[in-house]
Amino acid sequence: MATHAATRNLSGLARALAQHGLMPESEAESLQNQAQAANISFVEQVLTSKRFTPNQVAVFGSRAFGVPLLDLSSFDFDQFQKEFFDAKMSQSRRVLPLAKRGNRLFVAVSDPANMQALEEVRFKTNLVVEPVVVEDDKLGHAIHRLVEASGATLRDAANLDDLEVDMQDGTPGARTEEEDAEVEDAPVVKYIQKILLDAIAGGASDIHFEPYERFYRIRYRIDGILSEIAQPPLAIKDKVASRIKVISKLDIAEKRVPQDGRMKIMLSKTKSIDFRVSTLPTLYGEKIVMRILDSSGVKLGIEALGYEPDQQQILLDAIARPYGMILVTGPTGSGKTVSLYTCINILNQPGINISTAEDPAEIQLPGVNQVNVNEKAGLTFAAALRAFLRQDPDIVMVGEVRDLETADIAIKAAQTGHLVLSTLHTNDAPTTLTRLQNMGVAPFNIASSVILITAQRLGRKLCVHCKRPEDIPPEALLRAGFSEDDLDGSWQAYGPGGCDHCGGSGYKGRVGIYEVMPISDDMRLLIMRNGNALEIADLAQKEGVRNLRQSGLLKVKAGLMSLEEVEAVTNE
Repeated sequence: MATHAATRNLSGLARALAQHGLMPESEAESLQNQAQAANISFVEQVLTSKRFTPNQVAVFGSRAFGVPLLDLSSFDFDQFQKEFFDAKMSQSRRVLPLAKRGNRLFVAVSDPANMQALEEVRFKTNLVVEPVVVEDDKLGHAIHRLVEASGATLRDAANLDDLEVDMQDGTPGARTEEEDAEVEDAPVVKYIQKILLDAIAGGASDIHFEPYERFYRIRYRIDGILSEIAQPPLAIKDKVASRIKVISKLDIAEKRVPQDGRMKIMLSKTKSIDFRVSTLPTLYGEKIVMRILDSSGVKLGIEALGYEPDQQQILLDAIARPYGMILVTGPTGSGKTVSLYTCINILNQPGINISTAEDPAEIQLPGVNQVNVNEKAGLTFAAALRAFLRQDPDIVMVGEVRDLETADIAIKAAQTGHLVLSTLHTNDAPTTLTRLQNMGVAPFNIASSVILITAQRLGRKLCVHCKRPEDIPPEALLRAGFSEDDLDGSWQAYGPGGCDHCGGSGYKGRVGIYEVMPISDDMRLLIMRNGNALEIADLAQKEGVRNLRQSGLLKVKAGLMSLEEVEAVTNE
């Protein structure tokens, strides 16, 4: 009788394991109670006890309940139907809707007896639910990956206490009681929080808060394109500005001059995002732009940036050199900082001393000594560089070479046994050398210090879900820069389509286009003979260096970018 009583207390998979003799009823009941107390599934509790492997539990569940078994690692998640994915339900119920056939929805579960979860999916989707058994560890990984990709964790993670701030510069101004009350306005706090979290989830790089005479708008920059996402009431513009200034440690009483600050939002114990905040007094109030500084982009590695294999190897060889100067060039917003930080991340080893001078430091890297330039206090790039050279550095990064003084010190550092990385604002690699000459740097010093120059642009990638083949006339391809040999029919050009994944634009994400020019011996001779940018560009072509347009055309051949986008970002 006692045995039957124990079995009656068991349910689902626990009961089946006991009835099939794979586990004593007392142990099954104990595990069931532990799972309920820990608020986790019975399968998770069984696997924690190390009694069975995930595969053994899945095989048993499939046979005991007559449910098909699926290896989730063989499922093509490119075909995954996201409209049925509910992050909260998948995490709490341990279920994952996979595919729809007619009015039947196939749902992955690790416990086929979890009728409550299956019933909830049926209720939410109004479809006939067909369970398939999968291994619990693979199910957990798949759910986690999809939740991260959807950004749902970001929207659900925050409550009002999640806005934690970290200040780099500036001091908070004195505030009156009225201003304190104003900025603690709960609806405004929640609204700003939603704007920030949606921007992070949507992959935005900047958020613009813009007041005008008759309306107030908020825009996100996603993949380099600004788009309006909201027009809140004009009346809240001052409250929004005050709240952002408070959490960025700016003076909320000062509305007549631009201010720069910084804040941090904690999404979880391990994930945080920094924001660089800039205010600007305009005719109708303060415009605020927030740059989202997500360090995870730097940690993706050099492979994710878009260098062609040969370009990547040339860059890696250059940063492995013990001394010399590497220059990254391109317009504002072309990804120069990410390229430099990626190189610094590769070089950041315990045995190496790295110092950087930036205006301001955008991404914080543990193990790197980062200094913010402060012109008012006399801490210029040149002053920071001089100080670095007294600090026993191995590698020095200068945010930007703006003047002759900075260029001279950086070049001397490169000549005296240090690796120097920096940026310049020029259009391509050859003109960078003539720009240094125009600054007043002696040709000999350029030739003896610079070892590599990379120019770059960021272009939008075609959405993998909706890109469609394009028939481009041969004349247009030749005009764009393709050679006759390229028109051999071995590749297909693609253009933008439009789907839910990319918001209808046909583009999703961005990739770099690079011109990587190592300074060869012949190029050094040409520099010392005062060769101009055209002569340097001709020599680079002869040495096999691809210019920006040629690198972009490789992306077209690979189906990553549209010809239209390449022509737009490499307009030569």
